Amino acid sequence: MALNANGMLNLEPSQSKAYEENHSAAKTYADSVRQDSFLPPRTNGDIIEKSSNGHARKEVNIPEQYVGQGEDNAPRSPVRKPHKRNGSIRAIGAKKEKDDHSLVVERFQDTEGEKLTSITTTSIYEEGVRLGEKEKKPSMKHNERHELVSGRRAGAGWQRSGIRFAPMNVPLQRRLQTLVVLGHTLCVALFLTTFFFLCAIPLFWPLLLPYLLHILFSSAATSGSLSYRSEFLRSLKLWSLFASYFPARLHRSQILPPTRKYVFGYHPHGIISHGAFTAFATEALGFSQLFPGITNTLLTLDSNFRIPLYRDYALALGLASVSRESCENILSRGGPNGEGMGRAITIVVGGAAESLDAQPYSLRLVLKRRKGFIKLAIRTGADLVPVLSFGENELYDQVKPDSHPLIHKAQLVVKKMLGFTIPLFHARGVFNYDVGMMPYRRPLNVVVGRPVKVLQNKQPDEAYVDEIHGLYVRELERIWREWRDVFASERTGELEIVG
Repeated sequence: MALNANGMLNLEPSQSKAYEENHSAAKTYADSVRQDSFLPPRTNGDIIEKSSNGHARKEVNIPEQYVGQGEDNAPRSPVRKPHKRNGSIRAIGAKKEKDDHSLVVERFQDTEGEKLTSITTTSIYEEGVRLGEKEKKPSMKHNERHELVSGRRAGAGWQRSGIRFAPMNVPLQRRLQTLVVLGHTLCVALFLTTFFFLCAIPLFWPLLLPYLLHILFSSAATSGSLSYRSEFLRSLKLWSLFASYFPARLHRSQILPPTRKYVFGYHPHGIISHGAFTAFATEALGFSQLFPGITNTLLTLDSNFRIPLYRDYALALGLASVSRESCENILSRGGPNGEGMGRAITIVVGGAAESLDAQPYSLRLVLKRRKGFIKLAIRTGADLVPVLSFGENELYDQVKPDSHPLIHKAQLVVKKMLGFTIPLFHARGVFNYDVGMMPYRRPLNVVVGRPVKVLQNKQPDEAYVDEIHGLYVRELERIWREWRDVFASERTGELEIVG
């Protein structure tokens, strides 16, 4: 407080004249802008703006119309709408263009300049990727604080073990995707149920008896003629629903000329090999567009062609037996010259043994001693094409052999006796995300590598077989090394090739 001239106390503290001048109200809008932004005082005419080194840099002329009071009724500029990018590409380094056949393709390129060509994504694929992220189990990680030591969190166990049910307002398209995948997963059981139902009706017995005899003596699965193959069935729109469930895509490293024959080696086997079926048994991913002029046949166990009704369904999709006779017949017949040129077969090389190692986010291939398909390619003069499916092992969870060794031994015994085994797996259900036999909605990226050239020899020697096998493994490792960061960013290990 301060005393005035009469010896009385002032009610307000004394302030200096400089303080009053600096904190006085601005008289005009221009003066207030200057005061808030610490601009130098306005002079008559121009103001010189100085740079950090003290030299004059720019003249700013303040027109008189800024010194005014009242509302500004000048017309405003129209507000611009946000810019929309049509056909944006989700993948880094991807580029869209049209090829010579007016086909919209998408070219990927990694940091080392390696390129892949794929059929361009659709809104269904983008929506599948976005909504598939929602079905992942929520992370239980939390930020640790060093200041406090906390006890257990009540209810955390219930949260980890709880079943997450799908909401009621799921779009119809996703319901249709689930229905198609469910039908394919249960198709063997559905065909067998239908067959036994027909057997219970005496009216169908005169038809069923000749049909069973036909199945026993038919060689359609091994003849190589592909006479039952139906391009109409392979090109149905429902297979697009099947592929967009995951979603799945097929990628090409380079064009394969239709004047050669090929043996595609598919890796890994996974639990059910959904990627192989989508890419090579249907036209959902555009195989005939990426590889024009090549007729590809997916091979499966010969026992599948002894199942009533199901064998006709498999033959119509273009499937054939994986027996040696079938492979040689397909690659030596048909094509423009009648010698198999322009034909290809796809073999899931790892087989049942590899399915037992199908653990999510890891890649363990049974390949070191698998040389039968190499000898087949040399005998028929077919080039070898490695195919690596990123995401195949992530579609199911399986009992780990390390945690349950007795179960693993029992599975190996079944495989030795019957030729196939039964993995103990689970994934999601129709109406939930945690329990069931349906595959998870996780992306599948099937990458077709570069062909390994082969010289035909009816009696190949072991040295040449080992040489071609080494080239095949190196090409497979190249695919993994160059595209693992793009398609397997969540991996927990690297590619491992075992016996």
